Amino acid sequence: MKRDPTDPRTWLARARSNLKRAELDRREPGIFLEDLCFDAQQAAEKALKAICVHLSVAFPKTHSLVYLIDLIEQAGLCVPEEVREADLLTRYAVETRYPGLEEEVEEAEYQNTVHLARGVLSWAEKVIAERSRTSPHRK
Repeated sequence: MKRDPTDPRTWLARARSNLKRAELDRREPGIFLEDLCFDAQQAAEKALKAICVHLSVAFPKTHSLVYLIDLIEQAGLCVPEEVREADLLTRYAVETRYPGLEEEVEEAEYQNTVHLARGVLSWAEKVIAERSRTSPHRK
């Protein structure tokens, strides 16, 4: 079954999937914390893109969370500071995914990435649910 990219719920489902992967048991042999941080970044990115879709805001292919946040604010939605802080996750989209580009991720850093991603996803779910209730024409 093809998932509808014009439905914000599709984007939220993908964000939840990435967050679940980010929360996997990090003690599993062979899993790098950097890879789990990438999934945390992807969860936040897809959650923000869900809001863009919900608001009918076009966005380019980008991993930049601050760019997506700026688009959302330009559309008139106030973005809380704790969501803005998630821009720290942008570096995990590329830099930490390849050997030698960054230092190894430590446990506290990993925990923070998951915390930030959870916050963005939770906010996106609330925004979309609230706006869907007040705007029946929205998906």
